[in-house]
Amino acid sequence: MAALSALAVVASGCGVASRAQDADSGGVVQPGTNPTRGPAGPVPAGLEKFYQQQPDWQRCGQGSQCATITVPLDYSKPDGETIELRARKVPARDRTGKIGTLFVNPGGPGASGQQYAAAAALVFGGSLLRKFDIVGWDPRGVGESTPVRCLDTEQLDKFVAADGSPDNEAEITALDNETKTLANGCEQRSGKLLPHVSTKDAARDIDVLRGIVGDSELYYFGASYGTYLGATYAELFPKNVGRLVLDGAVDPSKTTQENNIAQAKGFDTALEAFAEDCAQRSCQLGGTKQEVLAKVDKVLTETDATPLPGNGDREVTQAIAVLGVIFPLYVKEYWPRLEEAVIDALSGNGARLLALADEYTDRIPSGYESNSNEVIYAVNCVDRPDITSVAQAKAEEPKYKAASPRFGAYLLWGSLACANWPAKAKDTPHPIKASGAKPIVVIGTTRDPATPYDWAVGLANQLDSGILISRDGDGHTGYHQGNECVDDAVESFLLRGTTPEDGLKC
Repeated sequence: MAALSALAVVASGCGVASRAQDADSGGVVQPGTNPTRGPAGPVPAGLEKFYQQQPDWQRCGQGSQCATITVPLDYSKPDGETIELRARKVPARDRTGKIGTLFVNPGGPGASGQQYAAAAALVFGGSLLRKFDIVGWDPRGVGESTPVRCLDTEQLDKFVAADGSPDNEAEITALDNETKTLANGCEQRSGKLLPHVSTKDAARDIDVLRGIVGDSELYYFGASYGTYLGATYAELFPKNVGRLVLDGAVDPSKTTQENNIAQAKGFDTALEAFAEDCAQRSCQLGGTKQEVLAKVDKVLTETDATPLPGNGDREVTQAIAVLGVIFPLYVKEYWPRLEEAVIDALSGNGARLLALADEYTDRIPSGYESNSNEVIYAVNCVDRPDITSVAQAKAEEPKYKAASPRFGAYLLWGSLACANWPAKAKDTPHPIKASGAKPIVVIGTTRDPATPYDWAVGLANQLDSGILISRDGDGHTGYHQGNECVDDAVESFLLRGTTPEDGLKC
């Protein structure tokens, strides 16, 4: 399952500190905020001690402050075990005119909200940085919050490189064994946490954070999977919705199978856009779109049979090659890197493809920088029913291959881990209406590789107060991607509450 994350957009900027001043924002308090420390807005019965926390925000890099928040492991047992969330705040630059807090999530599931906040100067417009404290947190199970742990580096390398489109019984058995190793490792190392990392659990955490900072309404920007998290929050707490922007939307009414097939088609659409762009300029892969696609397909086909040499320690299997192709599709500026990687691969050198795949999976020379490759399964497998057996995967395969001969099988078999998962699904796909919520802005990009445009249309139509903005363009997500129409609409909404025209085309 490919990570639904907008973090790729700022891959080179994650961890870059904001230039915001390292000081608490005070002064004029705008509507929706609470000038006193302590919870604002409604507090669910039994959870008072969590909402009444007063975090100790400590400097954690230039322009940032960090704190640890305590939340229940199981919200149905608030007096039981607790876990920790690690949050980062980039204080508003305008200390006298702060509006409140803008909570941000980059997607995943499994991406670090702390890193997203740290890169706020690259990700968000200056007007938002002036008027909002930007707060990102590692959701439960992620990063520096109480983490899901499953495999060591060697085991995870083997899992990531495993044949994602098995062609025979031996390859199917080998893949199934790898998914069992992942599931068993998660159960052994994180068994208590696994049933409680659902999106609904994470959305309840958001409301605790909202109360703690003193905002009676939630201001939120979520990208990619972060849109599903934001929509789930609106479903649970519609009266607490202030201004929500959901960019690169996920459609919560779709089954996992529908999502996987749509995402496979989305990668095809983005790859075709890359190929057409490549062919129209000085491209070494061919003079037509078909020639470029044929070269990419040649690499994907040949690595299935014979892996390429990578960096001397690891080979480029077909699964690694697929990741290396998918990752640069998220950001149009990375398309030249994809061209170079395919050229090298055709000459027998897989190093560039491996480097791209490593960026996508957070792999550095010493190991994996994050646990996102484990969290994505931990969350997805408990969020909704998925593949339940090898037999079901075999039965589904013709449909996937018909939808996308290039990526279909990879997206199908990538779900096999859920068949062996120790924690069972807690929810089922359903439309989210969030009745009673204030307007919620949903953004879709027409050639988005990871979250197809139709998903944004679907979510906006489901939400009783959904407002759709459409960006005609390439890459993942729409805000701060060089489109002034989108940027102006988003910032006017968050700053002034100006609701964009529903159906706005940018």
